[in-house]
Amino acid sequence: MGEHDHHHDHDHSDLSETELRVRALESILTEKGYVDPAALDLLIETYETKVGPRNGARVVARAWTDPAYRERLLADATAAVAELDFVGRQGEHLVAVENTPTTHNMVVCTLCSCYPWPVLGLPPVWYKSAPYRSKAVKDPRGVLKDFGFDLPAATKIRVWDSTAEIRYLVLPMRPEGTEGWSEERLADLVTRDSMIGTGLPKQPGEVD
Repeated sequence: MGEHDHHHDHDHSDLSETELRVRALESILTEKGYVDPAALDLLIETYETKVGPRNGARVVARAWTDPAYRERLLADATAAVAELDFVGRQGEHLVAVENTPTTHNMVVCTLCSCYPWPVLGLPPVWYKSAPYRSKAVKDPRGVLKDFGFDLPAATKIRVWDSTAEIRYLVLPMRPEGTEGWSEERLADLVTRDSMIGTGLPKQPGEVD
């Protein structure tokens, strides 16, 4: 069996499309000597788990527990996020928008995939799709229904369009029944989708 045949016989069925693409990119970069595989693995892991939504979750949890921090976040999210030592790419201005019982915020990028990686991690695949971007602007309530939750008819939905200069972070409402919880425990409730407005935080019973 030649090397080429062996490569195709290898079973990749347990990998997602994104993982396969990452593997392919990793192979090319490593083959050309551009990057050390261990360094690339670390970078990917950092964005997925460390830099990823955990950073945003800590920002949200701090805002839920510290009213003064919440005010700073809503006034200047770029500076407030920097307080927690999360630094984004240069030229990026982060704006936090707060969900309330009467207003739900949803973030979309209609032109490209503008996305605050340092705070939210890797974007979901559907976030880049044209049908999603288009429907999110025309029928945000329908999109939210697609994602499994109905907002009361009285709740206003605001759609924010990210650009290369301005990125948005949704500050979701704190789930009931979490009084007295630590910041770390609260952060476990915060999902990536709740920070772009296409989902809600987990409820207390949904985490260990």
